[in-house]
Amino acid sequence: MSSSAHLSTSSTRWDARLWGVLLTVSTVVGLDALDVSMVGVALPSIQAELGLSTSALQWIISGYVLGYGGLLLLGGRTADLLGRRRVFLVAVAVFAVASLFGGLVDSGPLLIASRFIKGLAAAFTAPAALSIITTTFHEGPARNKAISIFAVFGASGYSAGLVFSGLLTEVGWRWTFLLPVPIALAALVAAIKLIPRYSRETGGGYDFPGAITGAAGSLLLVFAVVEAPEIGWASPRTLISFALAIGLLVAFVLIEKRSKHPLLRLGILRSGPLARANLGGALFFGAYIGFQFVVMLYLQSVLGWSALQTALGFLPAALIVAFGSPKIEPLIDRVGTPRTILAGVAAHVAGYALFLGIDEGSSYAGAVLPSMILLGIGFTLAFSSLNIQATAGISDNEQGLAGGLLNTSVQVGGAIGLAVVTAVLTANGSEGAGVLDGLTPALVVVTGIAVLGLLVAISGVVKRSRVAEPELALAAK
Repeated sequence: MSSSAHLSTSSTRWDARLWGVLLTVSTVVGLDALDVSMVGVALPSIQAELGLSTSALQWIISGYVLGYGGLLLLGGRTADLLGRRRVFLVAVAVFAVASLFGGLVDSGPLLIASRFIKGLAAAFTAPAALSIITTTFHEGPARNKAISIFAVFGASGYSAGLVFSGLLTEVGWRWTFLLPVPIALAALVAAIKLIPRYSRETGGGYDFPGAITGAAGSLLLVFAVVEAPEIGWASPRTLISFALAIGLLVAFVLIEKRSKHPLLRLGILRSGPLARANLGGALFFGAYIGFQFVVMLYLQSVLGWSALQTALGFLPAALIVAFGSPKIEPLIDRVGTPRTILAGVAAHVAGYALFLGIDEGSSYAGAVLPSMILLGIGFTLAFSSLNIQATAGISDNEQGLAGGLLNTSVQVGGAIGLAVVTAVLTANGSEGAGVLDGLTPALVVVTGIAVLGLLVAISGVVKRSRVAEPELALAAK
């Protein structure tokens, strides 16, 4: 993008075209997030119509996570190398076609394949969308405002997916697959018209060995994580999968050290804020995805709620995110990302801890709603801040890489968190009268993951304070 386009965003007053670019890419990321959550409530209906086993059914979700989490790093770097506009347009088109295909098939394996392709497409749209924003809007208040709006769509899309899933499942589970089609096509048309043509972002050659080993290692790692609760963490297949994944990722690192044009410039990981954003994001979402699974199980299996009631139970958190996130940018500008991340993670820890006291007689207003309110507040504070911190200070030609790293951390963290929570539930009783017995240890694990995230957030605030003190001393002289 030309420098003039960058300079036009130095203030937070933008013209219609800039708003159009922001809303278009944000809509697609919101659609990615919506698709992650919208299928969950429809699973029983899918199982009944297609006659799927429980192990096959989990792959309708896991297939998406496998494609999304396993290829995000490759997707981010591809946007930098081939052009973020081109990658974005192609990936959105593939997402729309895969959504249509998934809504029409009558075969479990084909449905799972469509989910994998959608996850793969999302792995390319998400980092490309974030890098379009971070290279279009100047670092500072303008970019913070843009990323805050971007984050609203991502977080609200995920929460809205839970609500839509309950509504659409009442009509027919296929609508949970078909709904994204017209939205994706409309976004594609808008993107073609609004997103400017960028000059080639990164020169040089392509790191094919790194791309192959990195993608294969990431895919195998996510595959091992989502399979482990079903076949056992200590089973030979799980152990072999983890060993091969680690071997491939070690080979990837060695290749990147020697490559003239690395897929991942390892020096980018020396950025403390970026590293903390990635680790914090993984723990933040690992705890939340596990908690969401526990809440759904509690509401439906213990309290006997319907799919629609369960979906609406998450609505307060979604509303807080939708209305609060657009107003969070001034706070981030004033206090900085480390403190807003810390406040958001602390709200989540409190929300999970409150839920530890649930039982068969707990009411929604007394036991569930307070946690939902804290989750909404936590997402509002932390989600935008994590995105801003992960991309701040990164050069334009590596914005796709930085966005891909963060999204990879979030997806892999979510997959690992869900796998661990599922394993704990299975070990402590997750069926019939034993459901409640398994919930408390699972909630303890969720809270423990969140506390680890809290420690990472505290380290960011302490680190910033140590850096700021010498700067203030110098300014006083």
